[in-house]
Order: sequence, then C-alpha cells, then structure tokens
Amino acid sequence: MVGSALLHPFTAPTETEFIKVVGGRGSTIVDDKGNEYIDAMASLWYMNVGHGRQEMIDAIVNQATKLAGYHTFAPFSNEPAERLADKIAELSPFSRPRVFFGSSGSEAIDSVMKIARIAQREAGHPERQLIISREHGYHGTNFGGTSAQGIAINQEGFGPLVGDVVQASASNVESIAHVFEQNPGRVAAVLTEPLQGAGGVFPPPDGYLEALRQLCDASGAYLIFDEVICGFGRMGKWFGAQYYGVTPDLITFAKAVTSGYLPLGGVIVGDAPRAALEANEGFNFKHGYTYSGHPLATAAGLEAIAIQDREGLLARAAEIGERFAPALSSFASDGLVVEARGAVAVWGIELESAERALTVRARMLDAGVIIRPMGSSLAICPPLVITDTEIDRVVDSLAVALA
Repeated sequence: MVGSALLHPFTAPTETEFIKVVGGRGSTIVDDKGNEYIDAMASLWYMNVGHGRQEMIDAIVNQATKLAGYHTFAPFSNEPAERLADKIAELSPFSRPRVFFGSSGSEAIDSVMKIARIAQREAGHPERQLIISREHGYHGTNFGGTSAQGIAINQEGFGPLVGDVVQASASNVESIAHVFEQNPGRVAAVLTEPLQGAGGVFPPPDGYLEALRQLCDASGAYLIFDEVICGFGRMGKWFGAQYYGVTPDLITFAKAVTSGYLPLGGVIVGDAPRAALEANEGFNFKHGYTYSGHPLATAAGLEAIAIQDREGLLARAAEIGERFAPALSSFASDGLVVEARGAVAVWGIELESAERALTVRARMLDAGVIIRPMGSSLAICPPLVITDTEIDRVVDSLAVALA
C-alpha cells in the first residue's frame, strides 16, 4: 500500500493522491504546499461561520476546562446540551418540540426513522411502519439512510437493507400518493429534503412540499424534513421549513449546527410525535448514542448559532444567492451549462456528463477554487462569510473552466 493507512469516504481504496489541508481562515483553506483555495463548498455544506474562528475555539476550550465529556443517559444531563436544545427549540418552526442529539446527519436520519415508527406505535398505530423517500434524496450512509437513499448507486453491494422503506419519484406528488393508496394505513412517514442537496441540488417544484403536507395530514403519516444541509441558515432562515413556509412533524439536522467545528446532529421532534412519545408514562425511549448531548459539541453549537445571529449571516445567505443566481443562470443562457438551479446560498449546475463535471472540478482546483461534483452536476455552497470579491472569483474561475 502506498500512502497513509486512512480509508477515505466515497473514494476508491486504491487512490493515493490527496490535497492535504493544513489550515483555513474565513472562506479560504491552505494545503501543505502553501496553495490557497476558496472553499466554495464550505467543506461539505457546513462551514457557515468560516474557518479559523477564534470564538469557536475559545468556546470549545472553555467548556473543556469545566466538563470535556459525559453522557446524557438517565439520570445525567449537562448544561450546554440543555441550553442548545432549548435554543434549537426556540429557533424551530414548532411550538413545543423536544430535541434529540447524535453526532452526525447519518445518525439523525436513522434516529428520525426509528422515532417516526415508535411514535406511531405509541399513538396507537403499530401497523404504520412504511417510510417513503424520494428519488435523488441523499440521507446519509447508515443502514436506515442507505435504505432511504434516492441515489441507487449508493445502495449497491451492501446486501439486504432496512425493510418497509420505498422510494418514489422526486417531483411527482402522484407517485407518493400512489404509495399511500397501495399501502392504506401503513405509512409511518414521508422523508424529504426541503431542497435536495447531495443528489444534485434540486429545489422543490412549486406547491410540492405543501402537497406532501396535505397527503400526510389526510393519512395520519408524519412529514419529515431532512435539513442536514438546509438547516441553520443556509436558506436565509434558520430552517428550510421556514423558507418554504411548510411545517413538518420532524426535522433532522447536523452540519452547520456547529459549522463543522465538532460533530453534532440530531432530530427536532414536533408537536404530534412528541405528544405520542409522552402519552404513556411507562414508555422508555430505547434509543441513543454514547455522544448524545456531548458537552463540547453542544457548546460549539451554541457559539456557532450566536455568531450567525450577531453577524447577520442569515441575511448574508440571501445576498449570496442574489449574487450567484444571475451569474449561474447566464451560463445556462449562454449554453455553457445544461441548467443552473438552487436557492439562497446553495446552487448547482448541470453539465453534459459526469466526466465533464470532473474535468471542470479539476480546472477549478487548478484555479484555486473548490466546488463538488455529484454525477453530472457541480455544487456550490460557500461559507456564509464569503465576500463579494470571493464570489466573483468563483464565478470568473467557473466561466474559464467551462470554456
């Protein structure tokens, strides 16, 4: 074997050439050869407050001097976990939610699938076990999320997946309605990203999320929004649910909750499933992780939210979109790309092929700009602290790479 023993995610195990990142500041990262790159992907959709924030480091270190780690299984709790749960509940679109913590978006998805099923049981509907997800949907890589994948290639080779999980068309509400009709009284929940991210950046068709809400209301199913990408400011609101004006029953989150400074994810349990979970005093919620409510991660979450709030980064997300949208749309008008699509501070461009996307990504790296290929698409999702000058450089570099 050549190189490090590290087995990289979503990478050929025989790959040996990597850009070794050694530092970062704001929207820029630096490799071990001294090359600088504009991080137009905010790492993997999450570095909202930017790299190298001393406030984040201080918050983590300050908490570590008091309590670096302890679990939250009964009878224990800790202050930063409780404070962050209260803060997320306050920012959420729900009136009286509960907040469950894990360490990643993948854990959040497996958790929300289990919560939806057990809440249906506690509400008196144990037959409601079916989870419906959408084509192009990306829901992490644990077994639940892999089963709910709308990206078939990510399911290949892993053997039997979780049962009673089916995918429907990405944009055809009738496709989901048909699953309801074929499974009367059996659907526990519909799982969707408000704006689909890693599957290629697909905003919802007009009226689509509202139609899902109506379907779930009519059948007694829960509506789950996977907000691992959309949540915590990316859409110019704290949650995509608020941007699109549709309130689900459960929300998953991760990534930007700490701006990636420490791993943290979780589930916001809305009013209906919360009532079901709390209906029976003898019910014990038998789910959780070693690091659920980890004090360092939750302290990081509190500071990341505080930075976004005091620096007006949600409003900045809207400004980022206003600067990217016309430039990327012009590429489509000029025939340089097949399509430009996105909303607020998350964008994608569709190219003729996956090979073309890889070629353009390589040219962008040579120009010192990082974007992410996803099949035949390229994603752009910068830190919310990116400057107008840096946005213009991303656009200019992309124009050259496409030409």
